[in-house]
Amino acid sequence: MEVHLERGGQDLIRVIDNGRGISPEDLPLALAPHATSKLTTPEDLYRIGTMGFRGEALASIASVSRVRIESRLPSADSGYAIESNGGQLSEVMACGCPPGTMVEVRNLFFNTPVRRKFLKTVQTELAHCVDAFTRVALAYPELAAVLKHNDRVLYDLPGGGRLLERLALFFGRELAEHLIWVEAEFEGYRLSGYVAHPSQTRPTTKGQFFFVNRRYVRDRSLSHALAEAYRGLVMSGRQPIAFLFIEMPVEDVDVNVHPTKVEVRFRDTHRVYSLVLGTLRDRFLRTDLTTHLRVGPASTAEAEVERVPAPPSPIELGSAPPHAESVKRGLEAFYRRQRGAPADRPDLRLTRGPRPQRRLDLPAPVGTSQNRSPLAQKADLGTGDTESTARGGEELRALQIHNSYLVVESDEGLMVIDQHALHERILYEQLRDRVRNGYLESQRLLVPEPVEVGAAEMELVHERADVLRRLGLELEPFGPRTLLVRSYPAALANLPAAQLVIDLLEKLSGYGGDVEEEHVIDDLLHMIACKAAIKAGQKLTQDEIAELLRRRELARDHHHCPHGRPTALILTREELDQRFGRR
Repeated sequence: MEVHLERGGQDLIRVIDNGRGISPEDLPLALAPHATSKLTTPEDLYRIGTMGFRGEALASIASVSRVRIESRLPSADSGYAIESNGGQLSEVMACGCPPGTMVEVRNLFFNTPVRRKFLKTVQTELAHCVDAFTRVALAYPELAAVLKHNDRVLYDLPGGGRLLERLALFFGRELAEHLIWVEAEFEGYRLSGYVAHPSQTRPTTKGQFFFVNRRYVRDRSLSHALAEAYRGLVMSGRQPIAFLFIEMPVEDVDVNVHPTKVEVRFRDTHRVYSLVLGTLRDRFLRTDLTTHLRVGPASTAEAEVERVPAPPSPIELGSAPPHAESVKRGLEAFYRRQRGAPADRPDLRLTRGPRPQRRLDLPAPVGTSQNRSPLAQKADLGTGDTESTARGGEELRALQIHNSYLVVESDEGLMVIDQHALHERILYEQLRDRVRNGYLESQRLLVPEPVEVGAAEMELVHERADVLRRLGLELEPFGPRTLLVRSYPAALANLPAAQLVIDLLEKLSGYGGDVEEEHVIDDLLHMIACKAAIKAGQKLTQDEIAELLRRRELARDHHHCPHGRPTALILTREELDQRFGRR
């Protein structure tokens, strides 16, 4: 396939293929309104497995431009051509051309100057053309494709390529090295493709590509499933990157709900949603999502990050290939980690030193919390089996710097942990588990604490009483503008009750009535965990540091805080050796 453009497509759009061609008698029908060669029976409307325009699209283009079509069947001795000048068709004429078809559109909107006046700049129109070219090139990595603009080659893609190679060409090698392979099949539906490591995000959804039976689509349910899978892994305001391919029976998807066939309607939206969400969440739980730190170019060569989170898997659209030496090294590192980590969740193996003599005590009753450290006050959220997690009677060696970060030695190199982000993740998971298993344990206050609120907040307390009760809060109206806090989550005894209640009500007021209760509770737990976690700038004892690192191994998603920020960064041994001139 070749695509030639001039002035962003305003002066010329020429598309050439080497396909089956069009017979001479069908050439006039190609430019006729409401005509199509895709359907042979009315039943085909319910089983559309082809691409291309709707019937009126090419005819509409021909009515506002000068179009020429040349086509030759592989078995024919010569080709044939037809022209359209603003919708006026010429006779079919013989011409010399190779097998396949060429569609040429010149002087778009030449007969509607007002419409042409409102075209965007050349660069903007070219960007739209490149987007369309990119979608086809990703959907068919085995297809050779060339894109030229003003006789300058923008892309020259060889045939028989792999999907990951195409992604590296279009979106850069760094992103390609941070892609995670996903694959699953469920009840006749198949999902495959790549999603990006959470450290790779975009400010918009332009980095999200969904293909259904190799057709690029935009669908709210697919976008929502992707966002839910990355929930808590990317920062607020950032969007994940994904290139996902769904294969399903053609009768289960309606592609005729939008003129450009970009929007589709699924027969079973819930099945598609569950397939995407379940597959990605399962993959993330089995993948080390720790962020590796790229320091920058060294003196002689640029430092590379060993990051390939997934082993290669075959796919018809192209395999997950080791396309660079750094990818190969990353795969070897991946398998090394796999052999040294639990099968259900690969983890970093940290170097350990002598174990401290004492363990953190369980928290004292609420009334004595002011005499204990913030981390010790929260020890009841996850006591765990300290002996088993210590692995042979040793604890992790770590150094606190700037009273905010923990520096830890690992097999890969040097790991720097954000103490607040890590503790926030640990608290969030433990709070979430307790809410899902019932209600958070409440501590009934001997003397109820009054909280002054507005009329809207008083009404909100009545509407969201179940949500507040699941969070371990019992609030009782006491006058027109006063609430009494009767019960309070026992795990958060060190937080001021009045301020937490005010913050919770303010957060609740931002939700509409159609939001699912679980999403509301999840967001509230994010806020509670953030407020309850140890803060940056807070000095920790060695026992508290050891306890925090021990709980890190118990957390399922310890790579990111609930707001999507990384909890740790790794500087590899190879990078250190290179920076110090040892290699």
